[in-house]
This record gives sequence, structure tokens and C-alpha cells, in this order.
Amino acid sequence: MRTALVVAGLLAATAASAAECRQDRAIYADRDGGYELTFEPVGSDAAATSHHFKVKVLSSGTVLDGIVMPGDDPARSNGIVMHNCPEGDVTGEEIAACTVWEGVVYTLDGSGGADLLPAEDATAAETLLLAGFGPSLRYSTLWDEGKAKVAPWDVLKRKGCAA
Repeated sequence: MRTALVVAGLLAATAASAAECRQDRAIYADRDGGYELTFEPVGSDAAATSHHFKVKVLSSGTVLDGIVMPGDDPARSNGIVMHNCPEGDVTGEEIAACTVWEGVVYTLDGSGGADLLPAEDATAAETLLLAGFGPSLRYSTLWDEGKAKVAPWDVLKRKGCAA
């Protein structure tokens, strides 16, 4: 009986901490377990971006950089995933050459409704949709270089929360 109470308490604590995960610490995975997307704090109120994240190709350890910029009229969570972009003063051509995916980051609810990405300090979404992410990665230089060999599904489910 005592063991059952301890287990029930641990499960309740885990469920509560999962619900309390902030968007800037949420970790997601694709359905096949080949990719992991991890949000991290932006670190500045003056930043033009609303979110930062990393996408890790688990088979090769390759890490891609991602940002989200808010868009208006209509409101959108505009995402960009890049690989090996030059630092500093760069041209639009240089950014385009290192961009792996560009599109809207949607959250999905249990009934199939879509919404914008929550603010960094809000409760993390359970499911993300990066429409066209898999095909974009498949036709990127990452594929040609052998750093990615399986195209991810465009839907990612939250699997954890960074400390």
C-alpha cells in the first residue's frame, strides 16, 4: 500500500512538472525519434526574435539553429532553421544559402486546432507543426553531405523540459 502511494505521488508530481514546463525550456521529438528540437531562452527583451531553438539530427549529432520571429497581419510564428550560417554582417544571399527550412511554427491541440507558438514564459505547447520541414531537410545540403539520412515528420511532440 505504501509503495502504491509513493508511486502515485511521483506520477502526480511528474504530471504537474510537465504541465509547468515553459516554452523556452520545452524539448520535442519527431515520431520516429530521429530529431530533437529544444527551445532555449532568447536572452534579451530587445531581440527581434521571439524564440530560439536547436534541432539535433540524432544520427549524426549535427545541430541546426532555429529562430522564431513574430509576424503581424495576420499574426504568425515565423520560423527559420539554419545550418552553418556565417556570423556577423551577412547578406540575404548568404542567409538563403544556409537556410534549411522556413515557415510557420504552429501548435496543435488535441482536437486538431492550430494556434501560434506560446510566449517564452508561457506553458509549453504539447505538439508543434513545422509544415514542410521534412521535405525541406530532404532537399537541403545536409542530405547531400550525409548529415541527415531520414526525413523527419513535420509534427513534433513534447517529450520533456530542460532544467
